[in-house]
Amino acid sequence: MSPERFARINALLDRRQADLTLCLESVHKNHNLSALIRTADAVGVHEMHAVWFDRRGKVKGGTAKGSQQWVKMHHHTSTAAAVSQLKAEGKQVLVTHLSDSAVDFREVDYRLPTAILLGQEKQGVSAEALALADQHIVVPMVGMAESLNVSVAAAVILYEAQRQRAAAGRSATAQLPAEERHRVLFEGGHPIFAKICRLKNLPYPALDANGQIDADETWWHAVRSK
Repeated sequence: MSPERFARINALLDRRQADLTLCLESVHKNHNLSALIRTADAVGVHEMHAVWFDRRGKVKGGTAKGSQQWVKMHHHTSTAAAVSQLKAEGKQVLVTHLSDSAVDFREVDYRLPTAILLGQEKQGVSAEALALADQHIVVPMVGMAESLNVSVAAAVILYEAQRQRAAAGRSATAQLPAEERHRVLFEGGHPIFAKICRLKNLPYPALDANGQIDADETWWHAVRSK
């Protein structure tokens, strides 16, 4: 790993927001999934959640521009399971939906640990998601269109969250656990060795102050062996 790449990944990790996430309820169109991941990465979201009712979507590299390598995805088989995990992590769960109790998305305090739940492209969010959410939010519309594309809506809301957090000094505060930070540094800086470790069930070795692998001969022998 070059010194420039090591510095860039560290700078990225310093700005990662461990307590801000998206939860996608059966969003399955590839261009939307890719755009959502790309936006999440740009804002500093470190992990996302996806609920699949029937078939799991697949992210291709085109629209995502490689962002899927930097945003960790958690998969769930039900909305209840996903929301339960998010609330157990202390996150407020917001769902985009026009209802009598909905508030303008800019009125929410995104400095709090937050999960934004977005629904499937055609049907929107499920009744279960609406019931489980802590708050319904809306993006005001003044034109003929009744709603935004799911990836556009997510971008609008995420950048409001980023604005609030930056104003509060949150965006420059490192939040990731040391173990997770090391995982991203190793996989991002040494992808070939990371693949070998996964194939051979080897632990990721330590990195020195310059981002180079600092492993003993036993580890190197295991890596080189067939």
